[in-house]
Amino acid sequence: MMGPPADAALVERLRRGERGAFRELYARFAQPTFGFLLRLAGRRDAAEDLHQEVWLSVARHAARLQPDTDLGAWIFTVARNRFRSSRRRPRPIPLDEAALDQRLASSPLDDPGCRDLERALAALPDTHREVLLLVAIEGLDTAQVGAVLDLRADAVRQRLARARAALAELVAAQPRPDGKRMTS
Repeated sequence: MMGPPADAALVERLRRGERGAFRELYARFAQPTFGFLLRLAGRRDAAEDLHQEVWLSVARHAARLQPDTDLGAWIFTVARNRFRSSRRRPRPIPLDEAALDQRLASSPLDDPGCRDLERALAALPDTHREVLLLVAIEGLDTAQVGAVLDLRADAVRQRLARARAALAELVAAQPRPDGKRMTS
């Protein structure tokens, strides 16, 4: 599965070990992968550590890429795997509510509805949050998401539908300005 046509040339340059190719890859994917990890981990410090691990892994393995590698799917797979590995460590890092509040307060999404959406997204189970982030935030298509999550396209669509329903339920259950829940 191949990404944009420019990916083939970049993959070849990465396979040859060109330093400029790694800089180009980093410039293209560093911000999206950090945002993905931040939303998965819920903590800036954890996301920063994971982000460093991702790029060290990418640098170590870039020369072994297959010529038809979809770089977006590959990078987000590495990021997801690093996050999942971090959750298996003896004491997983809990969601830091204060850090979430700080992130939401400094977010360009000043709209209260956007903050409610971010809070609901943070409350979702990892499997739902991952698929929503990859599709809605990162813009990956079903095939790319399937590659990242190791799922068939129909399973991606099913998981996405469940994740959207769970997110809608969480958003609807949040209090309105008058203190009542949206579902009441």
